[in-house]
Amino acid sequence: MNQLCVIPGDGIGLEVIPAAVELLKAGVPDLEIIHADAGWNCFLQHGESVPQETIAKIQHCGAALFGAVSSPSYKVPGYRSAILTLRQSLNLYANIRPVKSLPCISPRPDVDIVIFRENTEGMYAGIEQATVDQATATRVITRLASRRIASKMVEISKISGRKKVTIVHKANILPLTDGLFRDSVREVINESSREGVYIQTDELLVDMAALKLVSDPAFYDVIITTNLFGDILSDVASYWCGGLGYAPSINLGDNAAIAEPVHGSAPDIAGKGIANPIAAILSAALLLRYIWHLPSLATDIENAVQTALVEICDPETRSIRSGMKTIEILESILSYL
Repeated sequence: MNQLCVIPGDGIGLEVIPAAVELLKAGVPDLEIIHADAGWNCFLQHGESVPQETIAKIQHCGAALFGAVSSPSYKVPGYRSAILTLRQSLNLYANIRPVKSLPCISPRPDVDIVIFRENTEGMYAGIEQATVDQATATRVITRLASRRIASKMVEISKISGRKKVTIVHKANILPLTDGLFRDSVREVINESSREGVYIQTDELLVDMAALKLVSDPAFYDVIITTNLFGDILSDVASYWCGGLGYAPSINLGDNAAIAEPVHGSAPDIAGKGIANPIAAILSAALLLRYIWHLPSLATDIENAVQTALVEICDPETRSIRSGMKTIEILESILSYL
């Protein structure tokens, strides 16, 4: 029996995650749900953003669906981002962000990109120091982590039939760190070609890669990059699927996975029942595809989302019709599953 640890988190996470779970249960009736807590409200109540009990539940289930987190933009003693804590505690080294054109919503119909982001180090290693007049952050790049994300990229590209990868870096300015990342990724790709997995490879500096995402997104098939660059580029790329409200992601490790919609907790609309659950639903589909090995069901859910969008979208505004409730969007998608 498949088990899922459900962590709604903060804000609209409490609305979109139950909708995604409802859809998962329609496709996997025997799915066992285990509830857990994490996030800013969890920190305010319990003094920690991720209780050890939550980590243990994810390890037990092997898969989790995480909603959204509210994080302060200033330093709070004892607080660390819940999702960063989860990624590093569970060694979820691969962040995968598919960006695909959606009917009616997307500005163009031909975008189909998967972004692989190294998920445990880089600028998010959490090594900072400060004096009164100066603050520094240490950027960490290792051969191990770089090869690990490259291996996951090759593995998934082979399964999904993708043939071209663009390595994004800034090795002209950061030759030691980004040079190590680029060279380690190329090593893995070259090794895979000797084993019969051929992937066309090119590379771009991150500033040119960002421009290309804006001007010619169809140029890309797969992007692989470091933690901070991947965070920024995947948010930029989400414009082509309709914005962050439609952007799914999954964090993969060797022993656990956490799927999460990319959007924030949206406190301005939280509790109103109008949050868009599509990013959470598409994130749940990634668990079906990559963790439970049910790709046909994942495709069914993705197709149901696309069909429902044609029905519920306002073509003039390229958005879901004004006033639609979360439950109405869910019911429309369920009707096509």
